[in-house]
Amino acid sequence: MSSELNSTSQPRSFLARRRAAMLGSAVALGVIGTLGLQAVTGGATPAYAQSSAIAPQAGPQLPSFADVADRVKPAVVSVRVKIEAPAQQQQGFGIPGLPGPGGGDLPGLDQLPDDHPLKRFFRQFGQGGQGGEQRGQRRGGPRQFGMSQGSGFFISGDGYVVTNNHVVSTAKEVELVQDNGETLKAKVVGTDPRTDLALLKVDGDRKDWPHVTFGDTRQTRVGDWVIAVGNPFGLGGTVTAGIVSARGRDIGAGPYDDFLQIDAAVNRGNSGGPTFNLRGEVVGVNTAIYSPSGGNVGIAFSIPAEVATDIVAKLKDGGVVERGFIGVQIQPVTDDIAESLGLKKAEGALVAEAQPGQPGEKAGLKSGDVILKVNGDVIPQARDLSRKIASFKPGAKVELTYWRGGKEETTSLTLAKLPDQQAAALDGEDAEGGSQPTSAAKLGIRVQPAARVAGSGDKGLVVTDVDDSGSAAGKLQQGDVILEVGGKEVTSARDVSTSLDAAQKDGKKTVLLRIKRSDATRFVAIEIGRG
Repeated sequence: MSSELNSTSQPRSFLARRRAAMLGSAVALGVIGTLGLQAVTGGATPAYAQSSAIAPQAGPQLPSFADVADRVKPAVVSVRVKIEAPAQQQQGFGIPGLPGPGGGDLPGLDQLPDDHPLKRFFRQFGQGGQGGEQRGQRRGGPRQFGMSQGSGFFISGDGYVVTNNHVVSTAKEVELVQDNGETLKAKVVGTDPRTDLALLKVDGDRKDWPHVTFGDTRQTRVGDWVIAVGNPFGLGGTVTAGIVSARGRDIGAGPYDDFLQIDAAVNRGNSGGPTFNLRGEVVGVNTAIYSPSGGNVGIAFSIPAEVATDIVAKLKDGGVVERGFIGVQIQPVTDDIAESLGLKKAEGALVAEAQPGQPGEKAGLKSGDVILKVNGDVIPQARDLSRKIASFKPGAKVELTYWRGGKEETTSLTLAKLPDQQAAALDGEDAEGGSQPTSAAKLGIRVQPAARVAGSGDKGLVVTDVDDSGSAAGKLQQGDVILEVGGKEVTSARDVSTSLDAAQKDGKKTVLLRIKRSDATRFVAIEIGRG
């Protein structure tokens, strides 16, 4: 036996007996295993004992964006813009996690020490890199150039392309790169900085460019699927998907903010690219993101299609956008302001000042009026008035419904052309207070005549001190000039007290102050009886 086990060449009879023994053992184990399983399962052999393959099973049908992406991608282009910039503005590669130029947390190469390993690396493999949406080139020579990158899309067969104003506003040359890699020359037809839109035209007479159309954003609901197509970080033809997160967003970009908020991934280089619905219609033009880190965090903003449609048509017609202008400074109507003016709810646009010689003043509008309607259309908020008036051309006649003295009144006016410079901001730096202040104890402030304070004008009272525990705390600040209290001009602290007493006698819980801060006027509602 021992000689058989140690042999390198086993006899056939021995191997035959071994195979027979192993086969018998396997059969026995199979029988025992089957009997055991039958005992546990009550006689039925489960499916996993019969086969080890996992059978495919129909699951929930998730949406696919492949079809719509295939249809629209040929119309989306990468926009490359050659810009001229001073040498000191050139940017190097960005290193995440360190503060510096180029947007977000990305520092320039020059900020690193000379012996830094990353600096040596970038020198070895070529300086110049993408920072934000701009890419600087090597320094040297009398002129410095860089490349700005964004996205765009054809909106007509004859070669018109929509993008963002901030992508091409300083363009020296513009190139478009199609999804198939073909490069096209283009020129800027017109731009509109207030909505951040621009219109380009491809060189040549071709009439069959693949293009897309604008949809109706009014039919787009929060929660609808959308896809964004563009050129993030220079990676052209990128498709991302998400939903509409919100509508009507005001992000402080301008007086006509009315953005769609989406959570599709949008990054640097997506600017000017389209947001599509699942029908392949453009419902928005990607223009901004909210990002503490500089990259996508799921909050992006698109210009609605109805805004883009109107602006693009005007740019195509004449290369510029002209807007109507009333000539009044306005501010929102808060609950406190509404209560003090006798309005049932906080709506409309409060006129802080009617500018001399402008259509609003000529039509009889005054400080303290609340514009409620334009041509019969309700104005829910102050920003709605700006957008509504801007939709009319200069020279158009409009009818305004406004609130004054506890009742509605109407007036008609002819719109002027919106000046290039926007109205001054309502907030500004404090003016310096003078001497000899007078107490207005009911508001918790100290004041003195404006004529005694250099640079404050000759009307009203300058606020020289504000009591942190008074009713005016957080509403007034040093340097404010109080022009009116409760609709009456004031020249002394006694005038303030008289107006406050009259408001309390009328049963009002708040009083409206008209103030001047820097070069702009505004209204402030302050609770009375606390100071």
